[in-house]
Amino acid sequence: MDIDAQTQFCGVIGNPVGHSLSPAIHNAAFKKVGLNFVYLAWQVDAIGEAINGLRALGNFRGASVTIPHKVAAIPFLTHLEGTAQRIGAINTIVAEKGELTGYNTDATGALRALRESGVELKSRRIVVLGSGGAARAIAFALAGESGAEQLTLLGIDDSELTRLAQDIRSQSTVTVEEGHLDEAALRRILPDSHVLIHCTPVGMSPKSDTSCVPASLLHPNLSVMDIVYNPRETRLLTDAKRAGCKTIPGLEMFLNQAVTQFELWTNQPAPVEVMRTVLESHFR
Repeated sequence: MDIDAQTQFCGVIGNPVGHSLSPAIHNAAFKKVGLNFVYLAWQVDAIGEAINGLRALGNFRGASVTIPHKVAAIPFLTHLEGTAQRIGAINTIVAEKGELTGYNTDATGALRALRESGVELKSRRIVVLGSGGAARAIAFALAGESGAEQLTLLGIDDSELTRLAQDIRSQSTVTVEEGHLDEAALRRILPDSHVLIHCTPVGMSPKSDTSCVPASLLHPNLSVMDIVYNPRETRLLTDAKRAGCKTIPGLEMFLNQAVTQFELWTNQPAPVEVMRTVLESHFR
């Protein structure tokens, strides 16, 4: 497809974005469906200036929003879809006649990845590591739909973590515990936990040989999901497999949330298998 004056464009806004596979999967999907769209990667520090600049461009159709802008982008949007408003974080922008609406497809993407992998959530004790935009989305989804018995939130930014815990308690009946993410907290909590979901950038390419969970604390009764998808098998997932845990790679959540993004931007069904093939070929 030739790029011309009618080409609609989307992109990923974040820092860093060099590792992102979003351009590859979305451009393959646009080509498969025969749409005059292109998807780019934008490394951005000044999120407000970037969004206001994109808003002014007539062919801008939407964006993926990633670390560290999932919360900071919100004040610069025109509207928030209900789920995104409840969560207080976005990962998707849809542009329509100069108005920008924020959505969150992380929440549904994560829940679908867990359920499709056969992870039982009802009446389980679930631990979420991190307190940023993705952690907010996943924690709210778990508190609202999973039937979990207890949700433990561990993070580095204590004020952000406290705010997240308070927000969930105000909108859910699930028991919420929060604490600083360190080895002592993990040692206390993990032995009695059933599901661990890692939502920090630790282990992301290029610093892929790191994990914030000591391997000795992982046990066979624990299911482990790492939302980092590049590398496909993070240090945490390698350690979890060795410990006999069920593991869910971030690739599954990433694919699920990207499918929903494509459909929001194009109003057409996504070519899911094409998107999966592109993702898997990158790691083959």
